[in-house]
Amino acid sequence: MKTIQKIALSVWVLTLVFSYTALTAGNDPGKKTALKAKATTLTVDPAKSQLIWNAKKVGGEHTGNVKLSKGSMTVQGSKLTGGVFVMDMTTITDTDLTNADFNTKLTTHLKSEDFFSVEKHPASTFKITKAEPIAKAKAGEANYTITGDLTIKGITHSLSFPATVKINGNMAEATAKFEVNRTKWDIKYRAAIIGTAADKIIDDNFTIDLKVVAGKPENS
Repeated sequence: MKTIQKIALSVWVLTLVFSYTALTAGNDPGKKTALKAKATTLTVDPAKSQLIWNAKKVGGEHTGNVKLSKGSMTVQGSKLTGGVFVMDMTTITDTDLTNADFNTKLTTHLKSEDFFSVEKHPASTFKITKAEPIAKAKAGEANYTITGDLTIKGITHSLSFPATVKINGNMAEATAKFEVNRTKWDIKYRAAIIGTAADKIIDDNFTIDLKVVAGKPENS
């Protein structure tokens, strides 16, 4: 009889221990935080951000800038989860031509219907649709694969590229360099896909060297 009572008491004690363990584990705020950190939206700082473009042609190349007007980056804990950046196409400049007349002529042409049609489409946007961490990325190398929708001249196409992302509290920075095939966005002036051999003097691809800096929650 005593043996049965001891067994029953042991079972009761074990039941209490397991119940308490399950309850405290479920209510542990530290574990909840680890499982799901709160998403935070950081505002892009246009003054600290930078976009450099480079386009090659037969016998040379041109380089310039476009300013970001606004944007945001969404982070969850130490991970980038989303973002959107707006480029002010009216600010496009050339930085390699020192002759003022030639410089003005080029930038005016870039803003025209032959290229970015800035009067009709003063802004271009990039919206992140997926941010995938790169496993075992080495320090200083790209640690994310960014996929997003790039809209130029009202035309949207998806593209992916490697990026280096740094997140420190309420500050985030992303840098990347990638190619854009301009013909997909109906920028076909002297492109390789049209015209005669003499017309094909500007590469279809141009590069974007991007640095985006964001900080402070939007509602802080």
